[in-house]
Formats: sequence, structure tokens, C-alpha cells
Amino acid sequence: MVNYEQTNGTVVESYVDGEHVSTTNVSLEFDFSKTESDNQIVEFGIDFPGDRESAAVDPDTSSNVIVEFSKHGIYDIVAYAIDDNNRRENVAVTIRIDLIIEWSEQSTHEPSGLSIDPIPKHGGPHPVAIFIDSTVENPELIENIGGGREVEITWRLYDQAGEACLVRNGVVEEGGEANWEAFHYNTYEVHELRISYDEGQDNIDVEQSISLAYEHLESEPNP
Repeated sequence: MVNYEQTNGTVVESYVDGEHVSTTNVSLEFDFSKTESDNQIVEFGIDFPGDRESAAVDPDTSSNVIVEFSKHGIYDIVAYAIDDNNRRENVAVTIRIDLIIEWSEQSTHEPSGLSIDPIPKHGGPHPVAIFIDSTVENPELIENIGGGREVEITWRLYDQAGEACLVRNGVVEEGGEANWEAFHYNTYEVHELRISYDEGQDNIDVEQSISLAYEHLESEPNP
């Protein structure tokens, strides 16, 4: 018997001025404390798809196994218990891990390209879509006075062949902002989101959130 309160989560990657600054992983806990056996249990653990090493604990010291996920994907894991006769009992559990990329650039004329890799590193189903929420701000040149001008920009999402599969033009007034929300169903190639500075003289700020979301295939929690 294995209990778990959560079977999904979201990894969050944060970038500032084009540089990766942090990743918040997903930790999930599996409780084997209600497992019963006529023989002595010698190991509780979690097996993963691919070549990732199992996570295991000695039942004499703990009945909980905590596992961490750092990559997005659908994981078909196996919770198991082994007794001193080498008898093993398995429980299959499906885990869903989504991804959010938080991107921030300040005071730039040349925004960096944002790479989006929707390919699951361990195989399995791909995300259903890439979701884009991008905001460009044109701060006032002199606070409360102005003195700047509008900025013309173009958002482009490029596929692996270098073709722009999504394009959106925008004009950002001084002291204002422009937002682009879009989604793209091709999750079988690496993409790059670029913002070109087409016309203007003011520096711009960029705030972007990119989401990779999977179909809800995860197992129901078993608290």
C-alpha cells in the first residue's frame, strides 16, 4: 500500500537578462507506512522510466520516499516494496510535470532569444501546446515627464528549420506596454521566441512567461 497526495507539479525556470538564474523543481512524496507483509520488508522505493536510478529507503529508518523532478514530461513510475524473500510488489503511478519559463529583461534595445524545448527528455507523450504570454514595456524616458517616443517591435516564434511559424507586430507608446498571448501546437521541435526592435530610440523592458502543458494523464491522488 502506497499513499500519495499529489501526482502533478510544475517546474519553474527563471531567466534574467538572458541568463538562467534558478530552477524550482517538483518534489513528490510517497508514503509506504500502511504496507503489510508476512515477511520482513527490506526496501521501499520508486523506479523511473529510462536509466534514472531508483529512489529507495530502508524501512527500518523511513517509510516515506521523496522524489524530485527537474524536467517536464509524463512519467510512468513504479512504487515497490521488497521483502526478505526477495518478493516484490509493484504499484504503477503516472506523474505529470509541466514547465513554466519566467523571462525578464530590463532596459534593452536587443532582446535575447528565448529557447523553448518541448521535447520530453525521457520519452513519452509530448506537451499539448506551447503557451506564450509576452509583455513589452516602454518606460517613460524621464519619470512623470516623458520625452521619449513610441517603439515598434515584432514578435516571432521560429521553428527548428528557422522558419517563423507565428508573427505579431506591436507598437508600444511611451509609458505604455504591449502584450502578446499565443499558443502553438508543434511540440515536436525546439523553438525560439525572438523580439525584434524595429523602430524607436527608447530602451524597453521585457517580461515573458512560457508554459508547456501536458494532457492530464496523471494518476488520481491516493491520500
